[in-house]
Amino acid sequence: MTGTTGPEVVTVGETMAALRATGPVRLGAPMQLSVAGAEANVAIGLARLGHRAGWVGRVGDDEFGALVLRTLRAERVDVSHAQLDVDGRPTGLLAREDRIADLVSVAYYRAGSAGSALRAEDLLPALNHGVRFLHLTGITPALSPTAADAVRAAAARARELGIGVCLDINYRARLWSPAEAREVLLPLARTADVLVASADELHLVSENPSLPERDAVAALLAQGRREVVITRGGDGASASDAEGTVSTVARKVPVVDVVGAGDAFVAGYLSAMLDGLDIGGRLHRATTTGAFAVSTKGDWEGLPTRRDLDLLDRPAGTTLR
Repeated sequence: MTGTTGPEVVTVGETMAALRATGPVRLGAPMQLSVAGAEANVAIGLARLGHRAGWVGRVGDDEFGALVLRTLRAERVDVSHAQLDVDGRPTGLLAREDRIADLVSVAYYRAGSAGSALRAEDLLPALNHGVRFLHLTGITPALSPTAADAVRAAAARARELGIGVCLDINYRARLWSPAEAREVLLPLARTADVLVASADELHLVSENPSLPERDAVAALLAQGRREVVITRGGDGASASDAEGTVSTVARKVPVVDVVGAGDAFVAGYLSAMLDGLDIGGRLHRATTTGAFAVSTKGDWEGLPTRRDLDLLDRPAGTTLR
């Protein structure tokens, strides 16, 4: 995104080249090339909804890195603070294949990647008083000690500047164990204003992991979290703040691809926060953007524009002319 006005939301993380197989990889199935990364997905979702979003990370000085930056620029995401790794580290890669029924298998090739070499000095310049939210996930600090330090430094700088911090736990079992994740995410969660977790991730950021969900949410709010959002997949979501808890059901759509649904949900939730909607309106927009994501192929390709948001409210079978 060009112009003199910087991002309202800055996202930080690794964006990879994504190979999506149309059949079994071992049989040489054709692959479609795109890009993927939780934080980039959120940035794209926000940009499509008309917000100024930026992505900060490192890519290799290679063709995949060029693809990542070109794709994000095409989606009007600010990449002015993205770093090109000139020390020979490659852009990360993921390969995805659909297995039986709706089971998806994703293999990551990110060890020693440019994204894992993220440093605090890469991202701190992107944070200024014009930024309203810093969006982080639990994926980035799992990539390397330097990436974890960078995320901690970014959260601390955001707090100093009065920038809201949104943390999506987004636990990845292939990156670290629950014990390793908890050691890093528990203190990181204390810096968050908005905390997003699935119901089975909540124990990773709870001081007492054995607490029932309701008590764990109440404890997080008492510690200073402004909002705690719990996602439940096809069963909807809930959001809690000092005023209470609001729950909503998921939007009913044919499910094509669930990868990226959580990122779409976060993009919708942050969008509604930026627009000043109440907590019910935030959940409505978040479940709407999530529904667009699951009803189309790809991590981010089906995310809606602002003009698309009311399409799911139209009667079934409607033809737009």
